[in-house]
Amino acid sequence: MKKIATRTFVLMILAFALPLLASAQATRTWVSGVGDDVNPCSRTAPCKTFAGAISKTATNGEINCLDPAGYGAVTITKSITIDCEDTQGSILSAGTNGVIINITAATDTKKAVKIRGISINGAGTGINGIRILAANTVNVEDGVIDGVTQHGISIETTSGTPRIVVERMAIRSNTGNGINAFITGGTVNLSVADSLFSSNATGINLSSNTKAVVRTSTLANNTTGAVAFQSDLNLSNCTISGNTIGVSSSTGGVVRIFANVITSNGTGLSSSGGSILSSGNNQVDGNTLNGGPTGFLTNT
Repeated sequence: MKKIATRTFVLMILAFALPLLASAQATRTWVSGVGDDVNPCSRTAPCKTFAGAISKTATNGEINCLDPAGYGAVTITKSITIDCEDTQGSILSAGTNGVIINITAATDTKKAVKIRGISINGAGTGINGIRILAANTVNVEDGVIDGVTQHGISIETTSGTPRIVVERMAIRSNTGNGINAFITGGTVNLSVADSLFSSNATGINLSSNTKAVVRTSTLANNTTGAVAFQSDLNLSNCTISGNTIGVSSSTGGVVRIFANVITSNGTGLSSSGGSILSSGNNQVDGNTLNGGPTGFLTNT
């Protein structure tokens, strides 16, 4: 009887302990092209996909790549960093979204996502490269988004004041827009620097409730380089060339331009119901139709 009681006690302890062990999450996890998602995602036993690793990574934790490989599409519902800068991890997102960000849990106070060193290839059938539905801050750095049928980065938030930062990105050859902001509530603050937007419908397309600063970037060979609709866009030190329309401001949009080179476009500057305000130090020349600003900025 004593042996039976002891065995029963041990089994009860294991029954309670195993779920706790299974649900334990690490602050840092790893993925590898030769990994397996049944692994704990440790450095010596990495997972194979971002989706497998994210379930084993704690909120505010980090996923790193051990080698160059394709790590699959992922949906992010908690604050996390995915950093593959030194190994150039990739996502082949044929037929789907590469990354969906949708953080709504009240217990996740940061609601912050950092994605670095990732190449997202839609292979001509992918939907969006990165789709942002809900977050407080999103940083996307040092990567490529190519070949999706909708938008490279689609910002679709409905509340709050999300802050989106895009730096050192190449967003190219997408059927839709490089960055598309379609905001139905709240106000988005977008910052873009040192990035390339090429061969998209519109390089940067802003709708209502968006405030954006774009600097030291290239907007080339798009249908439209940048457009603001009921939004606020500041362009500085950018090269805008080879587009059908370089810079456009439509209904209620305000575009401010500083020290840009706007050349070799069909139309350099175009305004329809909005305004384009120039600091006077832009080079708008060599376009089929240069166009002109609707007003000038004054230094105060």
